[in-house]
Amino acid sequence: MARCVPGRRDPEALVGKLLESLPPGDVAFISRISRDDLARQLATLAARRKAGRRPRALPLYGVPFAVKDNIDVEGLPTTAACPEFAYVPSRSAVVVERLVEAGAIVIGKTNLDQFATGLVGTRSPYGAVPNTFDPAYVAGGSSSGSASVVARGAGALRARHRHRGVGPRARGAEQYRRAQPTRGALSGTGIVPACRTLDCVSVMALTVGDARAVYAVAAGDDPADAYSRRAPADAAVRRVPAHPRFGIPARPEFHGDHQSEAAWQAALGAINALGATCVPSDFGLLDQVAALLYDGPWVAERYVAIEDIAARRPEAMHPVVREIILRARGFSAADTFKAMYRLAALKRQADAVIAGVDALLVPTAPTHLRTADVEADPIRLNSRLGTYTNFVNLLDWSALALPAGFRTDGLPFGITFIAPAWSDLALCELGERWQRHFAWPRGATGRPLGAEPVSQAQPRRRGSPRPAMCGSRWWARISPGCR
Repeated sequence: MARCVPGRRDPEALVGKLLESLPPGDVAFISRISRDDLARQLATLAARRKAGRRPRALPLYGVPFAVKDNIDVEGLPTTAACPEFAYVPSRSAVVVERLVEAGAIVIGKTNLDQFATGLVGTRSPYGAVPNTFDPAYVAGGSSSGSASVVARGAGALRARHRHRGVGPRARGAEQYRRAQPTRGALSGTGIVPACRTLDCVSVMALTVGDARAVYAVAAGDDPADAYSRRAPADAAVRRVPAHPRFGIPARPEFHGDHQSEAAWQAALGAINALGATCVPSDFGLLDQVAALLYDGPWVAERYVAIEDIAARRPEAMHPVVREIILRARGFSAADTFKAMYRLAALKRQADAVIAGVDALLVPTAPTHLRTADVEADPIRLNSRLGTYTNFVNLLDWSALALPAGFRTDGLPFGITFIAPAWSDLALCELGERWQRHFAWPRGATGRPLGAEPVSQAQPRRRGSPRPAMCGSRWWARISPGCR
């Protein structure tokens, strides 16, 4: 993992160049640090170096990162993409503090579907974030801004809600790696919750190694977070076998998108060629779990998180977000307990299914959506993007989303590996194996990674300037979200 080293890579020059390369009015960002903010961070970092901190004590030395704007950064507004909700925190979220302590540099807050309620990246008063490969398409959500900056050559750590399809992978068309750790592995302190009992901090980066490095720094128990959890003793040594068995959807749904269907078949061919066995499985059980998220009382958790503004100033909310969250008023406590009982029964069955394979393998998203179509049919089409993600948080599983080549129209296609809780490092090791075999570009930068890709189709070139990078990445954003 490349790092900024004094005399070789100067964090001040590199991060300064990065900030200069970001275009004015970049819709991927809601706020960015000033030159004075950067100078203060660099001065603190230099003082720590001068005080004798060994390089191993600063594993992210000089690495810039962006933070999803429902996660607190001291001195920068937290808006959750709702200007009337905004506040300026006096302390950063615990995950941000841990990255800064490791030597990383905050460069700004990224755009998102308001209150992390969405999978499309269009539900923000700060603007809809366009897809990096083709601006006619959505970037995905809720972490649209983070997806955009990573795909353009940045990496991101973000605290996000893995449920509602946002979770284990990017729903949109961006090309990066996303580690979706076990619920509670990373602290939720300092994050505007979407569904607090389901939320999870995840990492976006251009390589699995980068994501793993961020996880190593950011993960850990937080006594201030009631939902923080300690990893079991064997979590660090768990591995996926060299010749794994993957459960795949017996009847995958692509909503008529033949391009994505063909890309899925190509990805399965590559997986099989690497010595894996794909076992078709009935995903009907998982569909039932996902239905609890979309149609059940967990939406009330979203209402609780923003109850004041929802009750006092509902007109300040994005109309689609408002429609979804205010549905919470239609559920009773009895409805909630009934749904919890139903989920417990479904989880028992789902855990038995996943225990029969080494991991599940699914498309990250079944299709690509045009922004104009989403705006015309915002709720139904949004739900489609969560087909293979909405059940993950509810079942307390972990996941890793990876690029899997390009469709013939130049849009990227991704796959996601899903495994039981605390399989985070095992999935990263599996992802690094996959990554070593294929030459997926680093996002939309055109910079290669690996050997020959499954698909020979090339990504569309948009000619946007590539951000300056510190070593192999510029990284980290945090986010929660979706539905």
